[in-house]
Amino acid sequence: MTFYQELQLNQAGSKNLLKKSETLKEKLYHMWVYLVKIAATMAFCFFFVSIFSILFGNENSIVGVVVLLCLMVFRNADLGIHTGQSTMLLALFFVIMTVCPHLANQFSPVLGMLLNIAALAVLILFGCHNPSMFNQSTLVLGYLLLYGYDVTGKSYQMRLVGMALGAALTCFVFYRNHKNRTYKRNLKDLIQEFDITSSRTKWQICQILCVPIVLCIAELCNMPRAMWAGIAAMSVILPSMEDMHYRVRKRIVGNIAGVICFTVLYFLLPSSIYAYIGILGGIGVGFSAQYGWQAVFNTFGALAIAAETYGLQGAVSLRVSQNVFGVVFALAFCVMFYWFMPKKKESEVTVHAE
Repeated sequence: MTFYQELQLNQAGSKNLLKKSETLKEKLYHMWVYLVKIAATMAFCFFFVSIFSILFGNENSIVGVVVLLCLMVFRNADLGIHTGQSTMLLALFFVIMTVCPHLANQFSPVLGMLLNIAALAVLILFGCHNPSMFNQSTLVLGYLLLYGYDVTGKSYQMRLVGMALGAALTCFVFYRNHKNRTYKRNLKDLIQEFDITSSRTKWQICQILCVPIVLCIAELCNMPRAMWAGIAAMSVILPSMEDMHYRVRKRIVGNIAGVICFTVLYFLLPSSIYAYIGILGGIGVGFSAQYGWQAVFNTFGALAIAAETYGLQGAVSLRVSQNVFGVVFALAFCVMFYWFMPKKKESEVTVHAE
């Protein structure tokens, strides 16, 4: 494996190489490559988001985050169907992420929930067809971030331009990287594969319904940062109940641990570098291959921003309450949803297996 190829590995792949190292020299080399990858990734992310902030305003820095997320994911991940159709779908996804979160914020919580359901239905049914790809962690997360950091007036006009640029970049990179691949399925196949008795479709419907409902309830209860509850719910909804239970536990424990670590750093470090705690969290996420540790370090960035508005105590209480509410509600919702939904008959399962 070349140096460049090793740089393309994810955290789990890099850590697997470290575990398999037979000599100290080999382990030190893989560790060095891993550190270079983390440093290069952080530098590129910081530069990319900074450019978007300069071009489109600080209030639209979140656009840089969403575009960067899409670029880094979809340069490798696909939608499982014909490349041309997938590219058009990506362009549509950017339109939805640009328009629908803004419109939903203009409506009442209930009407906004209905619009969010419609928008997420398109994103998830056509963009998250393969649960193992975790495309929902890109598309739904991007949608929720833009929903939570909504802007108006001139800032929204600049957001339109920024998202249009992001769509062009993402579609170009996606098509270039996937144009030579052969796919047996197309958009029509995705529609035909919709089956409310399958675990995949049930998972998709849970995402489509549960996340907007969580947002709506949080807003009706006048809970600031409602998107935190939505993101928490999105991250734990999985096709397998066993996996969901695991993520709910890890999300709650990791979130509390992250809050404690952030609070300690908040009191130990001078106020002039509070903003850099979020960067420290990003580095920690880069080193984390397990969901629990990612939940710990993701808390740093969220609290670093929220503490400026709500103070430390307010930000901490919001973070904990929103995350616990989001994951517990998601688990309860999915348990009841799966129980009420029809199941495949044994004869149908046998036929599919054959």
